[in-house]
Amino acid sequence: MASRPEHISPPEIFYNETEAIKYTTNSRMIEIQEKMSERALELLNLPDDVPCFILDLGCGSGLSGMVLEENGHFWVGADISPAMLDIAIQREFENGDVILNDLGQGLPFRPGSFDGAFSISALQWLCNADKKSHNPVKRLRTLFTTLYSCLSRGSRAVFQFYPENDKQVELIVSQATKAGFTGGLVIDYPNSAKAKKVFLVLFTGGTNQTLPKALTGEEEQLNRDQALFTQNARRERMKQMRLKPLKKTRDWILLKKEKQRSKGERLGKNVRPDSRYTGRKRPTKF
Repeated sequence: MASRPEHISPPEIFYNETEAIKYTTNSRMIEIQEKMSERALELLNLPDDVPCFILDLGCGSGLSGMVLEENGHFWVGADISPAMLDIAIQREFENGDVILNDLGQGLPFRPGSFDGAFSISALQWLCNADKKSHNPVKRLRTLFTTLYSCLSRGSRAVFQFYPENDKQVELIVSQATKAGFTGGLVIDYPNSAKAKKVFLVLFTGGTNQTLPKALTGEEEQLNRDQALFTQNARRERMKQMRLKPLKKTRDWILLKKEKQRSKGERLGKNVRPDSRYTGRKRPTKF
């Protein structure tokens, strides 16, 4: 069995430039991330056809942010990995922004700033003590306390995470409860080893505090045509979600020149032809 990523190294080290690009360009990871983000957004139970301001905790390279934008929401993402955030910045989001932040040190936002928050595959990292100064209990409590403060009353927070054992689940839920949240776990496909997903759904107060129903798989049997339609639509969105060439690489330069050529035909401008030297790094002059 492969080691859990959080046992290999801290997230800011594990998700270096190489791992960040690999994570963001893998079609399987993109599809999984999209499905979990869509499900978390559904569990947030936001008002229909009303743009909301959402906090994405552990936003990574912005894959979940794309889902938020597709659904017409505004968002801010927080992550501890500079390499992941560099890729998110290159996506040039219209309705979103990102900040470098260690969730275990708390969230630097004003009270009541957000209409909801969600997190995909990040919460379990806080259960590790990567430094001598790290105390998982205190770091979780700090996250949940500051999160409770920056959410508007009556809103929700949804965490998709991969618990290592029952003790870890009890630790997370107890710290969320001490911070003032109510709620509980929603476990989709509990009888499937591969499809099983754990969501922590938290409430900040208000009248609608009933836990959503978990998915069991029966819905797909009754709606195969709809599932096929959704799958095809997802594939089309995945094509659009492919990572753009990184800036100043050869692929990025070639794409930019091609766009300039198409404009040049209309404006009468010439673009230098491609050669083996296009995009090649020049030696540093001293």
